[in-house]
Amino acid sequence: MPDAGRSELRRRREQLAEEVTELHWDLGGLAYEMAIRDHFRLDVLVRRAALLQERDAELAEVERLLRLEDSASAGTCPSCGAPHSRGALYCWQCGATLMERSPSAAVQGTALSDQDGGTTAVMNALLSPAPEQAFGSHRRPSRGRE
Repeated sequence: MPDAGRSELRRRREQLAEEVTELHWDLGGLAYEMAIRDHFRLDVLVRRAALLQERDAELAEVERLLRLEDSASAGTCPSCGAPHSRGALYCWQCGATLMERSPSAAVQGTALSDQDGGTTAVMNALLSPAPEQAFGSHRRPSRGRE
């Protein structure tokens, strides 16, 4: 099954590469035609450039995912099936949350120890700086000669 996903990514990359190439040609031809007629429509150029930029960004993401797959560090979105890199928090295509945040065992352990007698408060007191160190009155330890 991983080969099917990889070949799907490769097909998508080829499709996007062709589309980006054609959009480049179209944008250049459009600008040329407007120039020879001495009539520029910036709104048309901006729309076409935005579409080209969108497809180019998608192509870059697919190529990045293919590189990540070479190192076996990609997955797919459970909502839309789009591939994503390891550690991604949100899907690049649909925006769905890919990883849920849950409190770590250390945080849960702290909550339990607070309920069991306040050992966290004791640890905090032990780890906090001494009052004389907090206000900057620092004395040098004696070395036996005073």
